[in-house]
Amino acid sequence: MTPDSSLVREVRPSPNHNERRVSGAPDILLLHYTGMGTGEGAARWLCDPESEVSCHYLVHEDGRVVQMVPEARRAWHAGQGSWRGRSDVNSRSVGIEIVNPGHGNGYPDFPEEQVEAVIALCADIVARNRIPAEFVLAHSDIAPARKIDPGEKFPWGRLAAAGIGHYVEPSPRRGGRFFGPGDRGEPVAAWQGLLAAYGYDVAQEGVFDEPTRLATIAFQRHFRPDCVDGIADVSTIETLHLLLKALPRSPFAGS
Repeated sequence: MTPDSSLVREVRPSPNHNERRVSGAPDILLLHYTGMGTGEGAARWLCDPESEVSCHYLVHEDGRVVQMVPEARRAWHAGQGSWRGRSDVNSRSVGIEIVNPGHGNGYPDFPEEQVEAVIALCADIVARNRIPAEFVLAHSDIAPARKIDPGEKFPWGRLAAAGIGHYVEPSPRRGGRFFGPGDRGEPVAAWQGLLAAYGYDVAQEGVFDEPTRLATIAFQRHFRPDCVDGIADVSTIETLHLLLKALPRSPFAGS
């Protein structure tokens, strides 16, 4: 396999891939953490035919970039999920696994060398595939009910400062009316509408149900990480408004 990126330091082919089921270049860049004890253990798992999982790239703690699947192929990293009504995220995306033991194993900070390598790799992938900023996503964004990675410690703001991804500074936390599990009515439906407008798979039924809570948590992990509680407080709602206004084709442009 010839590496797609000049940043690749090792090629470690995985057998776990197939043909993409949509035409054109991938338009989603999906970031994960491995959630395993070691990078080598994660690499072995991602290359094991019995695991039926893979990724395009693996980034170790020391910044080494390993390519496992060609970008032209459909790696099996996303699983079931959707974004802006688009399912089969595997066919639409490039997947990067970032070595980190995850929430169940202490969830350490991402090392500086690793963050710099992820930024450089993302910039290269986004430029070559012309991936829109708002389609640089967390695994938890496309599957809030199943996934929590790469989590609230991942430095999305650092990526944005380097021109990668869609991001705004979170609105400060403060008091005020908010919505949570069990709440009902038009304000809840409006919050669900905001989540759906940005891309989350949320039904606009006016009931703050479990899928709404999980989507709110996923949003907070990515965009308001200092408090991940699943409550649509003023800070969370304002941050999503700011993101929607900043979209190139925002439904709130000029409001």
